[in-house]
Amino acid sequence: MRYVVQLNDERKTVSIDSDGLRYEEGPAISAELADIEGSPVRMVKLGVHVYRVVVERRQGKGKYSLWVDGYRFDTEALDERTRAIRDLSAANAGPTGPAPIIAPMPGLIVSVNVNPGDRVAAGQGIVVMEAMKMENELRSTAAGTVKSVEVVPGTAVEKGALLVALE
Repeated sequence: MRYVVQLNDERKTVSIDSDGLRYEEGPAISAELADIEGSPVRMVKLGVHVYRVVVERRQGKGKYSLWVDGYRFDTEALDERTRAIRDLSAANAGPTGPAPIIAPMPGLIVSVNVNPGDRVAAGQGIVVMEAMKMENELRSTAAGTVKSVEVVPGTAVEKGALLVALE
C-alpha cells in the first residue's frame, strides 16, 4: 500500500508491504511494531533503530501527532488516492471562498449531506461518491454556504461534473 505522508513542509511517498517500509526515493527499511499492553506507547523498530512512539489521532482524516522519544511531530498520512482528491479540491479553491464540489473521477453518488442554504465548515463532508468500488467523501475546502445541489443519490457522474456549488 502506498501513502503520502506530510511531516512539517516535507511530503514523501511511502510504500508498506511485506518487505517493510520504503520511501519512494530509497531502499526498503525493515519495520516492526510492538504494542505495550495497557499502554499507549508502541515500540517501533526501523532497520536497526528502536523508537518509543505514542500516536494521537487529531481532528481530520489521516492527521496524527507522533511523540517519538519525547519529541512531537504533527503529520498527515493519506493513501495516494485520497491525497490526489484532496489536492484536486484544493487546486480548485477560489481566492475568496470555498471551491465547488467537483467529481474528481467518474462515479456514482451515494449520498448528499447538504441542502441549498446550509452553512458548511471547512473540511465538512459534502458528498459521498463511489468510484472504482470505493466510497470517497468529498469535503468543503473552506467555510461557506451551499448555493445549489446538482445531484441526488444514484446519479452517475463524469469526471469534472459540478456536484455542489458553494459560496
